[in-house]
Amino acid sequence: MEVLSEIKIITFSSLILLVELGLGLSNSSSMATSVVKSEEEWRAILSAEQFRILRNKGTEPKGTGEYDKFFEDGIYTCAGCGTPLYKSTTKFNSGCGWPAFFEGLPGAITRTPDPDGRRTEITCTACGGHLGHVFKGEGFKTPTDERHCVNSISVKFASQDNPSS
Repeated sequence: MEVLSEIKIITFSSLILLVELGLGLSNSSSMATSVVKSEEEWRAILSAEQFRILRNKGTEPKGTGEYDKFFEDGIYTCAGCGTPLYKSTTKFNSGCGWPAFFEGLPGAITRTPDPDGRRTEITCTACGGHLGHVFKGEGFKTPTDERHCVNSISVKFASQDNPSS
């Protein structure tokens, strides 16, 4: 059990190091995903709801996600592939009913304008998993004037106090 705790601490330390190094990923929205799985492989590792949202670009109902009103120190990772996406220090209460962040980790988020031009979709750069949408100019007092509106089910939280969370 003691060895397992040490492994968890090392793993969380490695996660923090990746975050501090900027993941080494490109900010290019044309960058190919590095985690490639078949539909069957995704279905085997994701719940039905995770698959609907991450792979089929769904949206969870407003106010139902576990991270909407959750504010602890740590890192939010992709629920599909585990890639670090957001520091908790970039999360804010927007009152929209979904977790809101003002910026992602460098190179972790890919932006793609929706076909209708009204919104910009955000996905995990590593696996292409749908996270939600990014909105600009809404008047929130954030350093970027952006709101990344993210489905809770698209992310997992890794606490600084409990790396196995």
